Amino acid sequence: MTSVILEQVVKTFGKVEVVHGVSLHIESREFIVLVGPSGCGKSTILRMVAGLEKISGGVVRIGDRIVNDVAPKDRDIAMVFQNYALYPHMNVMENMSFGLMLKKTPKAEILSRVQEAAEILGLEQLLSRKPFELSGGQRQRVAMGRAIVRKPAVFLFDEPLSNLDAQLRTQMRAEIKRLHHRVQSTVIYVTHDQVEAMTLADRIVVLRNGRIEQVGKPIDLFQNPVNTFVAGFIGSPPMNLVPTRMVKTDIGWCLDFNGKFQVPVPEKPLVSGKSFQEGQPVIAGLRTEDLMVEGTDGPFPETWKINGIVDVVEPLGNESHVHIHFDGATFIARCDGKKTVRIDDRVRVALNLNQLHIFDAATTQVIY
Repeated sequence: MTSVILEQVVKTFGKVEVVHGVSLHIESREFIVLVGPSGCGKSTILRMVAGLEKISGGVVRIGDRIVNDVAPKDRDIAMVFQNYALYPHMNVMENMSFGLMLKKTPKAEILSRVQEAAEILGLEQLLSRKPFELSGGQRQRVAMGRAIVRKPAVFLFDEPLSNLDAQLRTQMRAEIKRLHHRVQSTVIYVTHDQVEAMTLADRIVVLRNGRIEQVGKPIDLFQNPVNTFVAGFIGSPPMNLVPTRMVKTDIGWCLDFNGKFQVPVPEKPLVSGKSFQEGQPVIAGLRTEDLMVEGTDGPFPETWKINGIVDVVEPLGNESHVHIHFDGATFIARCDGKKTVRIDDRVRVALNLNQLHIFDAATTQVIY
């Protein structure tokens, strides 16, 4: 199996630098997802690994080879594109086998590899069909099959599900996860959808403006974001992030929301090892599941409970997202979908302050 290593990789277009010294070590057989908003550089990084974009600086290694100047066809990679890129005049069998035919692979081996890939992807009954006779999900499976038959060391996926509807995306996520379990190759997957990233990845790389913000397992990024960008990008709905300031009171440090109300901060060491400063501007972060509507019977002290007014209710079946306005702040909370909550209702909300995050307002980096 094969690892992929990027060492201080830079990409410039003319005088504009779009990827700024990215370094990343992808282990053999690892499923790693590059995620971030449009224009963050994730597809450019993928294309540099594939050899479709020439790197402007740094080193790309695939296995034990430096591949900076190696042609794409010689890198032992296979790429699955967003738009499928199937030949419309060829049937499924011909599309999947075309790359092997160009390499002059023996016909018996081509047939064996195509049949194996078709079995993995459930395409056995579709080998004689043309692309226009297939659904979107079937076409994407054919594109994946074309990659599988090459038996590459590394699979590269460039937003392969973005053209599919919601139900098909869910189905194809499961297909891709099963595929990785069976073929045990290294996978680099690009998406802007953090739900895809969370459900597929062994590790997630969060990118912004051509730089890596954080790398880690999905649960680590969810529970321990290093800054407000990661906190707001990972999770659906995203973490509540509200500007506030630190004040010292008789009960210890509190978050003060425009002088309207205060929330106590449980004692624990700060990330920096330093202490809060009186009046220090910060950003408070709480996940939606850590705000419990009418949570007066929970294991939380009364000082962790506040009153608010319901602004918006988003019913989702098993749960509802409730936008609640407190004097000086608005948060999104989750509640049981069976609970009746209406706009303008006055509700009491328990805050699980054990899961409170505090970020420095100036640097946006986590401090608590």
